[in-house]
Amino acid sequence: MKLDLLRHGETERGGGFRGSLDDALTDTGWAQMRSGVAEAGPWDVLVSSPLQRCAAFARELEQRLGLPLHFDADLRELHFGQWEGRSAAELMEEHAEGLGLFWNDPYSFTPPDGETLQDFEARVMAAGERLHERFAGQRVLLVTHGGVIRLLVARARQLPRAQLMQVEVAHGELFRLAVDEIGLRERP
Repeated sequence: MKLDLLRHGETERGGGFRGSLDDALTDTGWAQMRSGVAEAGPWDVLVSSPLQRCAAFARELEQRLGLPLHFDADLRELHFGQWEGRSAAELMEEHAEGLGLFWNDPYSFTPPDGETLQDFEARVMAAGERLHERFAGQRVLLVTHGGVIRLLVARARQLPRAQLMQVEVAHGELFRLAVDEIGLRERP
């Protein structure tokens, strides 16, 4: 399976820990996503996180390209618990130590009331396996979140867990992976 990963664009509430928050794309966010796929494809199927910052663009592509669209809740972003909706600058004022621990090793530190990285990884990888089983041999565009992409790209690059946060994922950025029996790998 050829798997293209597209991160959603800028959202109305801006940066920070968005996780489970379901805010809409800005005009800039729409433009970032359109630009991200402008020279990409073709695809056989679209898959999206159900959160509107991904789903709205996926629906637009469904209509424009006439492709089937599927939603998978397991491809939503990491839930950041009490950090939801807060910026790193805000967290530095009250939770500097925790924020530092999270950035240095998110597998060892979970934001208060948040989802563990182990649970996040398990659900994303299970979703990836389902995609591979269902769409083997096809070209899939997955419209999703920075954390999901970061995890899958880190796996494809065979990075150790400690280097997860070193994978940069910009708004509207497209990554190309291949998925087979061996696992994930990047493709040109």
